[in-house]
Amino acid sequence: MSANQRIRGASAPCDAAFVTRWLRGCAAQIAAHRDYLTQLDAAVGDADHGVNLDRGFVAVGSVLEAADGLPPGELLVQAGSTLVLRVGGAAGPLYGTAFREAGRCLGTARTFGVAHLTEALEAALQGVTALGAAVEGDKTMVDAWLPAIRALRDQAGAALPDALHAATVAAEAGAAATTAMEARKGRASYLGPRSVGHQDPGATSTALLFLALERAAG
Repeated sequence: MSANQRIRGASAPCDAAFVTRWLRGCAAQIAAHRDYLTQLDAAVGDADHGVNLDRGFVAVGSVLEAADGLPPGELLVQAGSTLVLRVGGAAGPLYGTAFREAGRCLGTARTFGVAHLTEALEAALQGVTALGAAVEGDKTMVDAWLPAIRALRDQAGAALPDALHAATVAAEAGAAATTAMEARKGRASYLGPRSVGHQDPGATSTALLFLALERAAG
């Protein structure tokens, strides 16, 4: 393996099989919680978040079937492009951008470790915030994604399963915390104070994706 196919100086427990498990796990989590996500969205949005994401990740599964031999970064780029094309509403561009930016960060590396995974997830979040202009506290997916990143940073040097468990716990707590927030971005912001008391569907689906990521390392 050449130097440019390997992440600098870090342990590299992750590879294309890991990313494939993650993406398939995302599909499974979204499918299992499709109706719940749609119910959450019915309270503050268009009542289609779960249905749209489920459709998108089913399509991602088909992409994975034909993606044998691709490096992990390219798998994520293709998954992201598929979500942009197949998921309606804001979720498609946002999640599609997240996966594409993560994949571009990984580049052509065949293996990578916790440090570069954290960098990739940070790049994903930067893509989301650049597109959606949301910040922490706006009651969006950022409120789950950003705490997960903080947890990963705090776990620098930890084993992959431990680091990802901490990220999942943080993402789930961040999603739960959106219940008390007033939405300032997206369709939910039209409700103003009436958005308080409802958990954000995007933050909730983000927590599910981090749970899938944790289980991919198991």
